[in-house]
Amino acid sequence: MIQIQLQSAGKKFQKQWVFRNLKLHIKGSEKLAITGLNGSGKSTLLQIISGFQSLTEGSIHFSLDGNTIPIDQWYLQLSYAAPYIDLPEEYNLHELLSFYSSFKPFQHNLPIDEVIDIMQLGNSTDKSIKHFSSGMKQRLKLSMAILSDTPVLLLDEPLSNLDKNGHAWYHELIQKYAGHKTILVCSNNIEEEIRFCSSKLDIHDFKM
Repeated sequence: MIQIQLQSAGKKFQKQWVFRNLKLHIKGSEKLAITGLNGSGKSTLLQIISGFQSLTEGSIHFSLDGNTIPIDQWYLQLSYAAPYIDLPEEYNLHELLSFYSSFKPFQHNLPIDEVIDIMQLGNSTDKSIKHFSSGMKQRLKLSMAILSDTPVLLLDEPLSNLDKNGHAWYHELIQKYAGHKTILVCSNNIEEEIRFCSSKLDIHDFKM
């Protein structure tokens, strides 16, 4: 079982604290919503949990079945989707998925063509990513993250650039392929993004 623990966690940029005295214990297949306004520090906290950023004070600890996971190995346990993550746009869709799955395989060894069908992007297999719309890119990012064979899923504003059909597709994907995962979702408290979450952390509760 995966566990993530933050103790007395704080992060500041220059002299400004983003959050401080944050205590959090995530375990098993918990579904946690991290809420707050734009610029409140939600994404910063998610990036710290991903290992991409470090804390200013306090500690963060990762473990699997009681065994500590070193920070430099933590990335193997998670997948991450966010609007600000860039995709290598010189690839076409099939090439990108083949490249991605070579270092982070998909669940159940899903073949690339089936992954493309799940994305509902079957007409764009040979299209360069640079020609994708923002909605298509978001479907791609979400699908790669959710379908990855990892126990932890980190999502930052997952409904960005998706229409109502995309909202329904997102929830179906979560239900079918991520029910067993530990999921953290950053959201501006948008119910459609976080309705499957069983717990919530409001980043404003940890402001100085």
